[in-house]
Amino acid sequence: MKILTVDAKITCKHITGVAQLFTPQNLVTVNGRPVLIKNDPERKPITGCANLGPTIKPCTMTLNATAGYSNFVRINGRSICLDTITGLTDGTPPGTVQYIVRNPGQSLVTEL
Repeated sequence: MKILTVDAKITCKHITGVAQLFTPQNLVTVNGRPVLIKNDPERKPITGCANLGPTIKPCTMTLNATAGYSNFVRINGRSICLDTITGLTDGTPPGTVQYIVRNPGQSLVTEL
């Protein structure tokens, strides 16, 4: 499993909606880009979701992650994010649309 940097591409399952990622930590980097830690991919804005319609709400925010944090590696006590991170978005139908990693933002560092 690859670890995620701020350059990771996380999208809603509709593929067009991209989460806007950032992290407050800058102690650990890969290729000079900060590694994402627990809660970084949560509550982030999603732009570009094409799931539109009269009674359909597009994905506009990531919700809490349900999987994808390391059980072994931490930065300042917070687990790093892995390319298996997933959770729900606020899109419709409620409680069904997930976000997933399309690209971890780096290809050098993995957690076994």
